[in-house]
Amino acid sequence: MKYVDEYRDADAVHQLADELARITTRPWTIMEVCGGQTHAIMKFGIDTLIPDDVTLVHGPGCPVCVTPLELIDQAIEIAAIPQVIFCSFGDMLRVPGSARDLLTAKAHGGDVRIVYSPLDALRLARENPDREVVFFAVGFETTAPANAMTVYQAKREGVENFSLLVSHVLVPPAMEAILSSPSNTVQGFLAAGHVCTIMGYSEYEALTERYNAPIVVTGFEPLDILHGVLMCVEQLESGRSDVENQYTRAVRQEGNVAAQGVLAEVFRVVARKWRGLGEIPESGFALAPDYAQFDAGSRFDVADVSVPEPEECVSGLVLQGVMKPDECAAFGTACTPEAPLGATMVSSEGACAAYYRYRRVADPA
Repeated sequence: MKYVDEYRDADAVHQLADELARITTRPWTIMEVCGGQTHAIMKFGIDTLIPDDVTLVHGPGCPVCVTPLELIDQAIEIAAIPQVIFCSFGDMLRVPGSARDLLTAKAHGGDVRIVYSPLDALRLARENPDREVVFFAVGFETTAPANAMTVYQAKREGVENFSLLVSHVLVPPAMEAILSSPSNTVQGFLAAGHVCTIMGYSEYEALTERYNAPIVVTGFEPLDILHGVLMCVEQLESGRSDVENQYTRAVRQEGNVAAQGVLAEVFRVVARKWRGLGEIPESGFALAPDYAQFDAGSRFDVADVSVPEPEECVSGLVLQGVMKPDECAAFGTACTPEAPLGATMVSSEGACAAYYRYRRVADPA
Protein backbone atom coordinates (compact mmCIF):
# COMPACT_ATOMS: atom_id res chain seq x y z
CA MET A 1 0.00 0.00 0.00
CA LYS A 2 1.51 3.34 -1.04
CA TYR A 3 2.66 5.55 1.85
CA VAL A 4 2.84 2.48 4.12
CA ASP A 5 4.86 -0.18 2.32
CA GLU A 6 7.46 2.37 1.25
CA TYR A 7 8.22 3.05 4.92
CA ARG A 8 8.54 -0.69 5.62
CA ASP A 9 10.96 -1.50 2.82
CA ALA A 10 13.31 -4.19 4.18
CA ASP A 11 16.28 -3.24 2.01
CA ALA A 12 16.05 0.40 3.05
CA VAL A 13 15.74 -0.61 6.70
CA HIS A 14 18.88 -2.74 6.52
CA GLN A 15 20.79 0.05 4.78
CA LEU A 16 19.95 2.38 7.66
CA ALA A 17 20.90 -0.30 10.19
CA ASP A 18 24.26 -0.82 8.44
CA GLU A 19 24.94 2.93 8.48
CA LEU A 20 24.04 3.09 12.17
CA ALA A 21 26.47 0.26 12.92
CA ARG A 22 29.17 2.04 10.91
CA ILE A 23 28.98 5.35 12.81
CA THR A 24 28.44 4.01 16.36
CA THR A 25 31.66 4.07 18.36
CA ARG A 26 30.43 3.97 21.97
CA PRO A 27 27.33 3.09 24.03
CA TRP A 28 24.28 5.37 23.75
CA THR A 29 20.86 5.25 25.39
CA ILE A 30 17.93 6.73 23.49
CA MET A 31 14.34 6.98 24.68
CA GLU A 32 11.37 6.84 22.35
CA VAL A 33 8.66 8.84 24.08
CA CYS A 34 5.60 7.51 22.27
CA GLY A 35 3.87 4.23 23.09
CA GLY A 36 2.97 3.81 19.43
CA GLN A 37 6.67 3.90 18.59
CA THR A 38 7.37 1.34 21.33
CA HIS A 39 4.86 -1.08 19.81
CA ALA A 40 6.35 -0.55 16.34
CA ILE A 41 9.85 -1.23 17.68
CA MET A 42 8.68 -4.49 19.26
CA LYS A 43 6.47 -5.55 16.36
CA PHE A 44 9.08 -5.04 13.65
CA GLY A 45 12.09 -6.02 15.75
CA ILE A 46 13.82 -2.69 15.23
CA ASP A 47 15.77 -3.04 18.47
CA THR A 48 17.27 -6.31 17.17
CA LEU A 49 18.63 -4.59 14.05
CA ILE A 50 20.58 -1.83 15.75
CA PRO A 51 24.08 -2.20 17.25
CA ASP A 52 24.37 -3.60 20.78
CA ASP A 53 25.89 -0.29 21.86
CA VAL A 54 22.63 1.55 21.09
CA THR A 55 19.98 0.90 23.72
CA LEU A 56 16.37 1.92 23.24
CA VAL A 57 14.36 2.56 26.40
CA HIS A 58 10.67 3.30 26.60
CA GLY A 59 9.20 6.54 27.90
CA PRO A 60 5.94 7.81 29.40
CA GLY A 61 4.29 8.31 26.01
CA CYS A 62 1.18 6.26 26.70
CA PRO A 63 -1.57 8.61 27.94
CA VAL A 64 -3.66 5.77 29.33
CA CYS A 65 -0.65 4.48 31.27
CA VAL A 66 0.12 7.77 32.99
CA THR A 67 -3.48 8.59 33.98
CA PRO A 68 -3.27 8.56 37.80
CA LEU A 69 -5.23 6.21 40.00
CA GLU A 70 -7.36 8.98 41.48
CA LEU A 71 -8.64 9.97 38.02
CA ILE A 72 -9.70 6.36 37.40
CA ASP A 73 -11.38 6.28 40.81
CA GLN A 74 -13.08 9.61 40.11
CA ALA A 75 -14.33 8.22 36.80
CA ILE A 76 -15.72 5.12 38.50
CA GLU A 77 -17.43 7.20 41.18
CA ILE A 78 -19.08 9.42 38.57
CA ALA A 79 -20.07 6.44 36.42
CA ALA A 80 -21.93 4.92 39.39
CA ILE A 81 -24.31 7.91 39.64
CA PRO A 82 -27.69 6.79 38.21
CA GLN A 83 -28.39 9.85 36.06
CA VAL A 84 -24.93 9.83 34.43
CA ILE A 85 -23.96 8.50 31.03
CA PHE A 86 -20.20 8.08 31.27
CA CYS A 87 -18.39 8.07 27.92
CA SER A 88 -14.83 6.97 27.24
CA PHE A 89 -12.60 5.55 24.59
CA GLY A 90 -12.41 1.77 24.93
CA ASP A 91 -8.79 1.58 26.08
CA MET A 92 -9.68 3.22 29.41
CA LEU A 93 -12.27 0.65 30.51
CA ARG A 94 -9.85 -1.98 31.81
CA VAL A 95 -7.26 0.34 33.36
CA PRO A 96 -7.16 -0.62 37.04
CA GLY A 97 -8.11 1.93 39.68
CA SER A 98 -7.42 1.38 43.36
CA ALA A 99 -10.11 -1.31 43.65
CA ARG A 100 -11.75 -1.90 40.24
CA ASP A 101 -12.01 -0.56 36.70
CA LEU A 102 -14.65 1.10 34.56
CA LEU A 103 -15.65 -2.20 32.98
CA THR A 104 -16.49 -3.50 36.45
CA ALA A 105 -18.42 -0.32 37.15
CA LYS A 106 -20.43 -0.99 33.99
CA ALA A 107 -21.07 -4.57 35.08
CA HIS A 108 -22.40 -3.22 38.39
CA GLY A 109 -24.98 -1.10 36.61
CA GLY A 110 -23.15 2.07 35.61
CA ASP A 111 -24.12 3.47 32.22
CA VAL A 112 -20.61 3.38 30.74
CA ARG A 113 -20.41 3.72 26.97
CA ILE A 114 -17.54 3.44 24.51
CA VAL A 115 -17.43 6.30 22.02
CA TYR A 116 -15.10 7.02 19.12
CA SER A 117 -15.06 10.79 19.41
CA PRO A 118 -15.89 13.37 22.10
CA LEU A 119 -18.49 14.64 19.64
CA ASP A 120 -20.33 11.33 20.11
CA ALA A 121 -20.63 12.19 23.81
CA LEU A 122 -21.90 15.68 22.98
CA ARG A 123 -24.52 14.14 20.70
CA LEU A 124 -25.66 11.90 23.56
CA ALA A 125 -26.01 14.99 25.75
CA ARG A 126 -28.24 16.62 23.14
CA GLU A 127 -30.33 13.47 22.81
CA ASN A 128 -30.66 12.92 26.58
CA PRO A 129 -31.35 16.34 28.14
CA ASP A 130 -32.55 14.69 31.36
CA ARG A 131 -29.21 12.88 31.86
CA GLU A 132 -25.71 14.12 32.69
CA VAL A 133 -23.20 13.07 30.03
CA VAL A 134 -19.52 12.97 31.00
CA PHE A 135 -16.61 12.37 28.63
CA PHE A 136 -13.29 11.08 29.98
CA ALA A 137 -10.81 13.46 28.28
CA VAL A 138 -7.49 11.60 28.36
CA GLY A 139 -4.42 12.10 26.21
CA PHE A 140 -1.48 14.22 25.17
CA GLU A 141 -1.51 17.33 23.03
CA THR A 142 -2.64 15.15 20.12
CA THR A 143 -6.19 14.48 21.36
CA ALA A 144 -6.64 17.70 23.35
CA PRO A 145 -7.81 19.90 20.42
CA ALA A 146 -10.81 17.68 19.65
CA ASN A 147 -11.83 17.71 23.31
CA ALA A 148 -11.35 21.47 23.50
CA MET A 149 -13.46 22.02 20.41
CA THR A 150 -16.22 19.79 21.83
CA VAL A 151 -16.44 21.90 24.99
CA TYR A 152 -16.31 25.05 22.89
CA GLN A 153 -19.25 23.73 20.86
CA ALA A 154 -21.19 22.71 23.98
CA LYS A 155 -20.88 26.23 25.38
CA ARG A 156 -21.84 27.77 22.06
CA GLU A 157 -24.98 25.60 21.86
CA GLY A 158 -25.87 25.97 25.54
CA VAL A 159 -25.67 22.22 26.24
CA GLU A 160 -25.57 22.31 30.03
CA ASN A 161 -25.74 18.57 30.77
CA PHE A 162 -22.31 17.86 29.24
CA SER A 163 -18.94 17.88 31.04
CA LEU A 164 -15.38 16.60 30.81
CA LEU A 165 -13.30 14.68 33.33
CA VAL A 166 -9.94 16.06 32.20
CA SER A 167 -6.67 14.17 32.42
CA HIS A 168 -4.64 15.77 29.64
CA VAL A 169 -0.85 15.73 30.01
CA LEU A 170 1.94 17.49 28.12
CA VAL A 171 5.05 15.80 26.75
CA PRO A 172 7.94 18.32 27.15
CA PRO A 173 7.62 18.67 30.96
CA ALA A 174 7.74 14.88 31.31
CA MET A 175 10.90 14.74 29.21
CA GLU A 176 12.44 17.40 31.42
CA ALA A 177 11.47 15.44 34.54
CA ILE A 178 13.31 12.42 33.14
CA LEU A 179 16.39 14.42 32.12
CA SER A 180 16.62 16.14 35.51
CA SER A 181 16.28 12.92 37.52
CA PRO A 182 19.43 11.79 39.40
CA SER A 183 18.85 8.28 38.03
CA ASN A 184 18.56 9.38 34.40
CA THR A 185 20.54 7.41 31.79
CA VAL A 186 18.82 8.83 28.69
CA GLN A 187 21.15 10.73 26.35
CA GLY A 188 18.77 11.48 23.47
CA PHE A 189 15.09 11.31 22.55
CA LEU A 190 12.83 10.32 19.71
CA ALA A 191 9.95 12.79 20.06
CA ALA A 192 6.41 11.74 19.16
CA GLY A 193 5.52 12.91 15.66
CA HIS A 194 1.78 13.22 16.26
CA VAL A 195 2.26 15.51 19.26
CA CYS A 196 4.55 17.73 17.19
CA THR A 197 1.99 17.77 14.37
CA ILE A 198 -0.15 19.81 16.78
CA MET A 199 2.40 21.72 18.84
CA GLY A 200 5.38 21.98 16.51
CA TYR A 201 8.84 21.42 17.96
CA SER A 202 10.21 24.82 18.98
CA GLU A 203 9.35 24.08 22.62
CA TYR A 204 11.96 21.28 22.67
CA GLU A 205 14.83 23.63 21.91
CA ALA A 206 15.15 24.74 25.53
CA LEU A 207 15.56 21.10 26.60
CA THR A 208 18.37 20.42 24.15
CA GLU A 209 20.18 23.54 25.30
CA ARG A 210 19.68 22.90 29.02
CA TYR A 211 20.50 19.19 29.10
CA ASN A 212 22.69 18.70 25.99
CA ALA A 213 20.37 15.94 24.81
CA PRO A 214 19.49 15.73 21.10
CA ILE A 215 15.79 15.37 20.23
CA VAL A 216 14.63 13.99 16.89
CA VAL A 217 10.95 14.28 15.92
CA THR A 218 10.15 10.86 14.53
CA GLY A 219 7.29 9.03 12.80
CA PHE A 220 5.93 5.56 13.50
CA GLU A 221 6.91 3.26 10.65
CA PRO A 222 10.12 1.14 10.74
CA LEU A 223 12.02 3.47 8.40
CA ASP A 224 10.89 6.50 10.40
CA ILE A 225 12.06 5.08 13.70
CA LEU A 226 15.36 3.69 12.46
CA HIS A 227 16.11 6.93 10.64
CA GLY A 228 15.29 8.83 13.84
CA VAL A 229 17.70 6.65 15.80
CA LEU A 230 20.40 7.21 13.17
CA MET A 231 19.89 11.00 13.27
CA CYS A 232 20.07 10.96 17.08
CA VAL A 233 23.25 8.87 17.17
CA GLU A 234 24.84 11.08 14.51
CA GLN A 235 24.31 14.04 16.85
CA LEU A 236 25.59 12.17 19.90
CA GLU A 237 28.72 10.97 18.08
CA SER A 238 29.49 14.50 16.87
CA GLY A 239 28.79 16.13 20.24
CA ARG A 240 25.76 18.08 19.00
CA SER A 241 22.43 18.53 20.77
CA ASP A 242 19.83 19.98 18.45
CA VAL A 243 16.15 19.48 17.65
CA GLU A 244 15.79 17.81 14.26
CA ASN A 245 12.69 16.80 12.33
CA GLN A 246 12.72 13.35 10.71
CA TYR A 247 8.93 13.38 10.22
CA THR A 248 8.93 16.17 7.65
CA ARG A 249 5.97 14.75 5.73
CA ALA A 250 3.66 15.53 8.66
CA VAL A 251 5.36 17.97 11.06
CA ARG A 252 6.15 21.65 10.66
CA GLN A 253 8.18 23.66 13.14
CA GLU A 254 5.19 25.87 14.04
CA GLY A 255 2.73 22.96 14.27
CA ASN A 256 -1.02 23.43 13.81
CA VAL A 257 -1.62 27.04 14.77
CA ALA A 258 -5.42 26.74 14.61
CA ALA A 259 -5.40 23.77 17.00
CA GLN A 260 -3.10 25.65 19.37
CA GLY A 261 -5.57 28.53 19.34
CA VAL A 262 -8.51 26.42 20.50
CA LEU A 263 -6.31 24.86 23.20
CA ALA A 264 -5.40 28.31 24.50
CA GLU A 265 -9.07 29.31 24.48
CA VAL A 266 -10.48 26.32 26.37
CA PHE A 267 -7.63 25.05 28.57
CA ARG A 268 -5.05 26.42 30.99
CA VAL A 269 -1.72 24.81 31.90
CA VAL A 270 -1.55 23.28 35.39
CA ALA A 271 0.56 20.90 37.45
CA ARG A 272 -0.55 17.34 36.77
CA LYS A 273 0.09 14.07 38.56
CA TRP A 274 1.38 11.27 36.33
CA ARG A 275 0.88 7.66 37.27
CA GLY A 276 4.26 6.23 38.24
CA LEU A 277 6.01 9.60 37.96
CA GLY A 278 4.31 11.80 40.53
CA GLU A 279 3.34 15.44 40.09
CA ILE A 280 5.13 17.39 37.37
CA PRO A 281 4.78 21.20 37.28
CA GLU A 282 3.01 22.74 34.28
CA SER A 283 2.55 19.32 32.69
CA GLY A 284 -1.19 19.17 32.05
CA PHE A 285 -4.32 20.91 30.90
CA ALA A 286 -7.35 21.88 32.97
CA LEU A 287 -10.40 23.78 31.81
CA ALA A 288 -9.96 27.56 31.72
CA PRO A 289 -12.18 29.71 33.99
CA ASP A 290 -14.56 30.57 31.13
CA TYR A 291 -15.26 26.84 30.70
CA ALA A 292 -15.16 25.77 34.35
CA GLN A 293 -18.87 24.88 34.31
CA PHE A 294 -17.95 21.89 32.13
CA ASP A 295 -15.54 20.40 34.69
CA ALA A 296 -16.95 17.04 35.79
CA GLY A 297 -14.62 16.79 38.79
CA SER A 298 -16.13 19.92 40.31
CA ARG A 299 -19.67 19.25 39.09
CA PHE A 300 -19.80 15.88 40.87
CA ASP A 301 -17.55 16.88 43.79
CA VAL A 302 -14.94 14.19 43.25
CA ALA A 303 -11.92 16.40 42.49
CA ASP A 304 -10.28 15.84 45.88
CA VAL A 305 -10.00 12.05 45.58
CA SER A 306 -6.39 11.00 46.18
CA VAL A 307 -4.99 7.46 46.03
CA PRO A 308 -1.44 6.16 46.64
CA GLU A 309 0.27 4.09 43.96
CA PRO A 310 0.25 0.30 44.54
CA GLU A 311 3.65 -0.97 45.67
CA GLU A 312 3.38 -4.23 43.70
CA CYS A 313 3.47 -2.46 40.32
CA VAL A 314 6.78 -1.03 39.07
CA SER A 315 5.33 0.58 35.95
CA GLY A 316 6.73 3.93 37.10
CA LEU A 317 10.26 2.59 36.56
CA VAL A 318 9.24 1.36 33.11
CA LEU A 319 7.77 4.76 32.22
CA GLN A 320 11.00 6.46 33.27
CA GLY A 321 13.13 4.12 31.16
CA VAL A 322 14.87 2.75 34.27
CA MET A 323 13.52 -0.77 33.82
CA LYS A 324 12.32 -2.76 30.83
CA PRO A 325 9.02 -4.64 31.16
CA ASP A 326 10.50 -8.14 31.05
CA GLU A 327 12.82 -7.24 33.94
CA CYS A 328 9.82 -7.05 36.27
CA ALA A 329 9.30 -10.17 38.39
CA ALA A 330 5.53 -10.00 37.87
CA PHE A 331 5.72 -9.71 34.07
CA GLY A 332 3.65 -12.40 32.37
CA THR A 333 2.88 -14.16 35.65
CA ALA A 334 1.19 -12.04 38.33
CA CYS A 335 0.65 -9.32 35.72
CA THR A 336 -0.99 -10.13 32.37
CA PRO A 337 -3.41 -8.30 30.06
CA GLU A 338 -6.23 -10.34 31.56
CA ALA A 339 -5.24 -9.46 35.13
CA PRO A 340 -3.03 -6.33 34.96
CA LEU A 341 -1.32 -4.79 37.96
CA GLY A 342 -0.86 -1.52 36.09
CA ALA A 343 -1.99 0.38 33.03
CA THR A 344 1.21 -0.34 31.05
CA MET A 345 0.06 -3.96 30.69
CA VAL A 346 -3.51 -3.27 29.59
CA SER A 347 -3.20 -0.22 27.35
CA SER A 348 -2.85 -0.70 23.60
CA GLU A 349 0.16 1.66 23.78
CA GLY A 350 1.69 0.34 26.99
CA ALA A 351 5.27 -0.93 26.96
CA CYS A 352 4.42 -3.98 29.08
CA ALA A 353 1.60 -4.88 26.69
CA ALA A 354 4.02 -4.57 23.75
CA TYR A 355 6.54 -6.91 25.37
CA TYR A 356 3.78 -9.36 26.34
CA ARG A 357 2.43 -9.44 22.80
CA TYR A 358 5.68 -9.54 20.84
CA ARG A 359 8.47 -10.66 23.17
CA ARG A 360 6.95 -12.94 25.76
CA VAL A 361 8.85 -16.22 26.10
CA ALA A 362 6.45 -19.17 26.24
CA ASP A 363 6.56 -21.38 29.32
CA PRO A 364 8.62 -24.45 28.29
CA ALA A 365 6.32 -26.63 30.40
